[in-house]
Amino acid sequence: MKEFPHTLKIATVWLVLGAAIFLAFQAWQARQQRMLFSAVGGVIELRRAADGHYHWPGRVNGVAAEFMVDTGATTTALPQALAERAGLTAEGRITSDTAGGTVHGVQARADITLDGGVSAQRLRVAVLPDLASPLLGMDMLSRLRLTQSEGVLRLQALPPS
Repeated sequence: MKEFPHTLKIATVWLVLGAAIFLAFQAWQARQQRMLFSAVGGVIELRRAADGHYHWPGRVNGVAAEFMVDTGATTTALPQALAERAGLTAEGRITSDTAGGTVHGVQARADITLDGGVSAQRLRVAVLPDLASPLLGMDMLSRLRLTQSEGVLRLQALPPS
């Protein structure tokens, strides 16, 4: 039986080692992502991500999305690509003044479901073509009690009034 050449053996070892490191890094990233969100006993906790923002996993009309919590946004806003995947229909044009300047988009309605049991049916949302990720605005957040300390945002449903 013929042996593999020495260089092929070394290349194979490096390839296996590289694959193991890659898989370990992927597992570490998945664990870190899971640690950013928890929901226990009606209290939802979001931990500040490496980008300095709070992210909340959820769905738009059943399509998975990760919302960035934006207390400065009046309305929940979605990237156009996500709105298309979720099957949203434009109901009118909008113009909005943002921190980045004036933006143009359309208005639509969506069923928003956030991990931890928070949801809204037929919520009016802004669909913006150049938006990088979904923004969760005060139209959703005002339904919750928010407290923040030491990089943790805690959210609870407000008692009925």
